[in-house]
Amino acid sequence: MTNELDKIDRTLDEMLVNLGAIVLKLASVSKTAAERRALAQSVHQYTVCAERSSDPRVQRLRVELEATLQPPLKLISSR
Repeated sequence: MTNELDKIDRTLDEMLVNLGAIVLKLASVSKTAAERRALAQSVHQYTVCAERSSDPRVQRLRVELEATLQPPLKLISSR
């Protein structure tokens, strides 16, 4: 039974890695407010699923995806 659960866990981790890559790609092409809202929802849903994973790839993707929601910093120069 434990072997079967381990296999399911690994399969879910692989699915999360693939899903994370897709959402990361969406982050790179999302421009409009509606697209950004949809991205935020996708990142949130991914984060909820990733919380239970111990796979470091899943956790790295979670951090990367959460970072895509941060507003870009503007460089201000003073003279």
